[in-house]
Amino acid sequence: MMGTSFKALRLHKTDAGAPDARFEDLTIDDLMDGDVTVRVEHSTVNFKDGLAITGRSPVVRTWPLIPGIDFAGVVESSDHAGFRPGDRVVLNGWGVGETHHGGYAGVARVKGDWLVKLPDAISNAHAMAIGTAGYTSMLCVLGLERLGVTPDKGEVIVTGAAGGVGSVAVAILAKLGYRVVASSRRKESESAYLAGLGAAEVIDAAELAAPGRPLARERWAGAVDAVGSHTLANVLAQTRYGGVVTACGLAQGMDLPASVAPFILRGVTLAGIDSVMRPKPDREQAWARLATDLDLGRLDAMTTHAALADVPRLAGEIVEGKVRGRVVIDL
Repeated sequence: MMGTSFKALRLHKTDAGAPDARFEDLTIDDLMDGDVTVRVEHSTVNFKDGLAITGRSPVVRTWPLIPGIDFAGVVESSDHAGFRPGDRVVLNGWGVGETHHGGYAGVARVKGDWLVKLPDAISNAHAMAIGTAGYTSMLCVLGLERLGVTPDKGEVIVTGAAGGVGSVAVAILAKLGYRVVASSRRKESESAYLAGLGAAEVIDAAELAAPGRPLARERWAGAVDAVGSHTLANVLAQTRYGGVVTACGLAQGMDLPASVAPFILRGVTLAGIDSVMRPKPDREQAWARLATDLDLGRLDAMTTHAALADVPRLAGEIVEGKVRGRVVIDL
């Protein structure tokens, strides 16, 4: 059973802008309302976590707050009909780490409706090697499939490929038989890494990062974009007739300096992928597919482990684009 106190990283609002991140000893009484209490074993560091902790974006809206938008662990107590003590569970999104205490703590208390039971094939540590980034990648792949992008249709590009979303997307798509082209701003240093995940080709992200033409030479049957801005606009301009682009991130920017040309002249579909408020059936489908369609060996190859004490440093590094793949935080 969990003890009377546990270690947590908690953010406090300051007048200077960047939150004051403090490591504190908390008790159950410090947590917010919820009908399931979970002993947190692992969390991770996502781009949004980096924005929250560094204050680069107003992610946190309740103060003080334990950040961490996802976690995996074991149910300790439950008043929810769907869960009982001993269940292994994962949480992604639902405002956790934004308005509700998150995963950078030894214990979490949340609504059971936010939790998903983990498939037997995915350990708690692997669940956070996947994390919100990998779960979002799977949602993107499901979006491509749903809209008819199959491996025989042609190449699929993954932007921001060395990041968390991109790394997992490359690995999943490669295992499913797609010819994956990985775009990275660290092409020289990351090509071997991305090839190891299954990328057939690596291109320099600079090719897509500058303003481009409304329409360019057709190349991509599909795309997974975690970058936004000019990169997304150029990917759209290069997408083949009837192709599909799934968009889930804004690492380059929130703007979309594009034209309607790809949509009305080539029938391109831009599919937005939200992972935060996704309905539970979609979440369960994504985690079930991750259990079968993600090579855990390749997942291990893109994963490093760190401690809770490392989170503030990693938060700064991830927003600067200096974190490769996935980082598991061992609680």
